[in-house]
Amino acid sequence: MNPAKLYGAMILWIGDGTGAPDTVLHIHAGMVVLFLVRIVTKRSLATLVPLSFVYLAEFANEVMDYFVHGAVMPDTLSDVINTVFWPTMLFLGLRIRRAHGFEPKG
Repeated sequence: MNPAKLYGAMILWIGDGTGAPDTVLHIHAGMVVLFLVRIVTKRSLATLVPLSFVYLAEFANEVMDYFVHGAVMPDTLSDVINTVFWPTMLFLGLRIRRAHGFEPKG
């Protein structure tokens, strides 16, 4: 089995196994990637490192979807937005807090 088909089967397995809609899975995936990268790299969520990995992971996901389906899917834009929205909002909020001197002491 080629990697694209294996990836597609894994995504179907996750969707079927959780019963969650694709939209919810994208939201959760973005947050999971964000926090896993934060833990592994020990970089603050206010830095671009964790957020960049979310964008990179979503790009890789859509590239794999393209190879699985042989075309750009109609839901590609909504998938991207659902995946990166909350990680981006968290990043921006933390950056604003840092810029205004609201960093916790300790």
